Amino acid sequence: MSDFQVRGWCPDAWRPMASGDGLLVRVKPRLARLTRAQLLGLCDAALAQGNGLIDLTSRSNLQVRGVGEAGWRKLVDRLIALELVDPDAEAEKRRNLLVAPDWQPGDDTQRIAGDLLAMIDALPSLPGKMGFVIDAGPQPLLANAPGDFRIERDAGGQLILRADGRANGAPMATGDEAAALVRLAHWFVETGGASAGRMARHAAPLPDWAAGRVAPAAPAGPIAPGPHPLGTALAVPFGQLDAAALADAIVEDVAGVRITPWRTILAEGAWLDAAGLIVDPADPLLRADACVGAPACPQASVETRTLARQLAPLVSGRLHISGCAKGCARAVAADVVVTGREGRFDLAFDARAGAPPTRTGLTPDALLALFGTD
Repeated sequence: MSDFQVRGWCPDAWRPMASGDGLLVRVKPRLARLTRAQLLGLCDAALAQGNGLIDLTSRSNLQVRGVGEAGWRKLVDRLIALELVDPDAEAEKRRNLLVAPDWQPGDDTQRIAGDLLAMIDALPSLPGKMGFVIDAGPQPLLANAPGDFRIERDAGGQLILRADGRANGAPMATGDEAAALVRLAHWFVETGGASAGRMARHAAPLPDWAAGRVAPAAPAGPIAPGPHPLGTALAVPFGQLDAAALADAIVEDVAGVRITPWRTILAEGAWLDAAGLIVDPADPLLRADACVGAPACPQASVETRTLARQLAPLVSGRLHISGCAKGCARAVAADVVVTGREGRFDLAFDARAGAPPTRTGLTPDALLALFGTD
């Protein structure tokens, strides 16, 4: 498995990443949408070549877990046949595009994303974690989602180009947006941005044509579970889907599914509360973050998600349970943070994973007792 051990990049289908339960193979659906047939095909492939678990990512991508080396190429071939992976590895690498998930056919988000995808070969080679954001709906949705080169609305409805880390952007003429994104990406590389790794860390002054003074509009909140104009929004606990349960729950009325950056899927049509998905916006699991934990992650010394399900109803604020001090599931502070260490748990409040604890060496039962259960 030596070809898959290197870490520190965003994996894709052609460059999987090794984890404790096998290879992670990332799938980047175009415009963050899968047809019903594609979703069923992905579930079947995840069961045949993986361990049946599919993760959602903060970039509206999917990750098939537990793929063996022998099955990896078979999985990639199936994903290519489903039109979920580009047969050209370099094109797949460049296709890091996040779109507002509530786009409508023919709207600005779909138009600009289509233009950019048609120009994918014109993009320079960028650091692996970099990406583009097309947030051209009536109100920005993706202000807090990861991305380096952005198309957004201003308060008056005008589309602007904004470099991540800059408060303001430059107005765009209709039809020029994708070319401007490509041009800004080339400027980033030509001015030494690769050494910074991300647009927000690149201190070079922007070129005049991209250094606008127009602020983006105030963002709307994430799409919440429940009815939606496109169908039904369903939250995915801890961002992980069970392929077998999901395939059984996909009703015929669902034409497609959108993947959001908020551990939520948006079904185009009605969907019953099934496959462990959440339609109640008050469900306590929506306030809980938990990484995959042991044994799936070799860095973790504890199982995380069973404890998170037990503890979430007892915590009034944000709960974060981390298998180790890295805190992969949540980068910012939580009201209650529980960090695994040497097979037990440390407890802290208003802190990040690995912060100096209030209590150390706790068992799951001891933790639950602290929060009100025997």
